[in-house]
Amino acid sequence: MMSRWIVTHVPSGLILVCLMAIIAGGAVLVSMFVRRRFAALTGDEHNDVLKFTYGFIGFVYAFFIGFVVSSMWGQINTADANARTEGATAVQLATDTSGFDQADADRIRHDLVRYTNAAIAEWDQEGNRRSPTTDAALAQLYATYDQVEAVTDRQKSLVASAYANLDKLGQARTVRLLTDQQDQGPPWPLWTVIFLTSALVLGTAISYGVEKPHLHLPMVAVVGLVVAANLFLIMELAHPYTGEIATTSDSLRETLRVLDTHPS
Repeated sequence: MMSRWIVTHVPSGLILVCLMAIIAGGAVLVSMFVRRRFAALTGDEHNDVLKFTYGFIGFVYAFFIGFVVSSMWGQINTADANARTEGATAVQLATDTSGFDQADADRIRHDLVRYTNAAIAEWDQEGNRRSPTTDAALAQLYATYDQVEAVTDRQKSLVASAYANLDKLGQARTVRLLTDQQDQGPPWPLWTVIFLTSALVLGTAISYGVEKPHLHLPMVAVVGLVVAANLFLIMELAHPYTGEIATTSDSLRETLRVLDTHPS
């Protein structure tokens, strides 16, 4: 939950800068200390072993981080797809109002605006928790369609499809709420492996024997920046509804635009 709090309350740019400063800067300082404390590491006697070790650790690190990032990006895409389903269903309900009589269409549009605004407020609040206001607005939509006077075959077909769309709308909303409520970010065993492999990559870079500091320290800094960037990416992708990369309520806002642009 700490990663979620950080992503929610700290700007992403500041997170990235802080991670780079702490990890890359800390690695350079550790490297300077190690070079003074253990002068033998400035030679190249142990480099043959480190070359193999660094190559193996680097491969495992790259594979593991790639797998984690790919998995988390998949979670973002799944959340985006569900959000588009929720928004597209609401838009379909909005466009179908043109097939009803004026009085029925006005009631549906009024209640659909009420529901959409409630769902957006529910979405944008911290924690994305289920709102009784949104529950009541969705129930009112069902009740409004129950009162529709369907006379023509087209109107009867629109009412039947509206009930199906309302069910789909409610299901997409429930998926969104459950996904966000159960979002705890990467579990501690995964964080442990991430930090361990990151530390091993930095450790082998720090231990690599280079006689001249002006050649060694930039190498350590570059490796530290790469590790910091990877940690930043994992933190941002870990929470589908939080942060700069998070899924937004724009798909539902499209419903309001359609209702405003195409009045009945």
